[in-house]
Amino acid sequence: METEPKLFPDALQTEWTPTRAAGLARLQGFAPRMGRYGGARNHDLGPGDRSNVSMLSPWLRRRMVTEREAVETALGRFAPSTVEKFVQEVLWRTYFKGWLEHRPSVWTDYVAGVPRDLDALAGSEALRLSEAEAGATGLAPFDAWARELVGTGYLHNHARMWFASIWIFTLGLPWRLGAAFFLRHLRDADPASNTCSWRWVAGLHTPGKHYVARSSNITKYTGGRFGAVHGLAKEPAPLDEGVSPPKRALRAPARPLFEAPTALLILEEDCRLEEDLPVGRAVATGTLALSHLRDAAGASPAAAAFEVGALADAASRAETAGAPTASSLTATPEALAAWARDAGAERIATGFVPTGWARDFLDRCAPAFEAAGLTLEERRRDWDAAFHPHATAGFFKVKKAIPGTLRALGLPA
Repeated sequence: METEPKLFPDALQTEWTPTRAAGLARLQGFAPRMGRYGGARNHDLGPGDRSNVSMLSPWLRRRMVTEREAVETALGRFAPSTVEKFVQEVLWRTYFKGWLEHRPSVWTDYVAGVPRDLDALAGSEALRLSEAEAGATGLAPFDAWARELVGTGYLHNHARMWFASIWIFTLGLPWRLGAAFFLRHLRDADPASNTCSWRWVAGLHTPGKHYVARSSNITKYTGGRFGAVHGLAKEPAPLDEGVSPPKRALRAPARPLFEAPTALLILEEDCRLEEDLPVGRAVATGTLALSHLRDAAGASPAAAAFEVGALADAASRAETAGAPTASSLTATPEALAAWARDAGAERIATGFVPTGWARDFLDRCAPAFEAAGLTLEERRRDWDAAFHPHATAGFFKVKKAIPGTLRALGLPA
């Protein structure tokens, strides 16, 4: 087992290069500190010092660096008990994705609810929304986090929880509009993690259990950067939808076998298809950027640029593995179908596309694919196949299954 250095490379705190190489460098740079993660992760030290967290989320979200690689790196350096919190934090992302796969109507309801919430705002509520997004509420920590989010495309996870709590319970704004604000700006924006986290804070994910931002907690975990925070809601009631979202069985997508002429489609959901697909047998390769579909207002320039860069990097690696030179595709069902048909493809292969805006788009493509005689096939990773069946209720069920599932995947636990 390794000891941990006291210094952390400053460069890893500030660079957002959307390549696998940069993600791996960040992973290896943080690896010696994984053993200390559990005791330090809750502290938001400010945008000038992120030495206590990995900031790997933009790369993990797109699987430029995979969950397995992150966990394997941690377990390769430290005893499982030492990096338990780091491993669990990686698995929260997996859990939320699996949970939403079981309940896709939660995403559908969120998407439909955003414009309804906007239309319902009037007068002082609309003003509060404008002030919240501009970081002009007069609540010092909240305003600082709003400006940091817009300016950097990132927020510490604890700050995200405080921010969401203040948005919902102190400012009295609709949770969906806060979730949409995050989706527009976060470089790591993920439909499942973002939607479920906002619902968790509101008391909807685990009914009756909400997260309330406290001045003492903010002061403690920000090192007193903001002093006492006055005006926070003290004992707000959790939100209540009145009904539990229905559950469905997990989808079992057809795995790409490249037995028929197949076009390779690279989406940000999985930017490492060359890892376990025979990409050299593809008749065409295309990248499709969809971050503009995150929200009615699209994605911020920084968020959109990270997606485009990630897709370009993924295409380059696929080409190195023998795939045809990639084309940048237009995001319409007809254009996507025409691209594959003109290449002589009978099938389109991509990574697993979970519930979210990319899934919505591909579902809208179904009639165009059928008319063109195309079949869509998705590569579901063993990691998802192993963990998603456990994500049927709260995180505890997944947490309990972590050791045995990791061993089944060939990892120490």
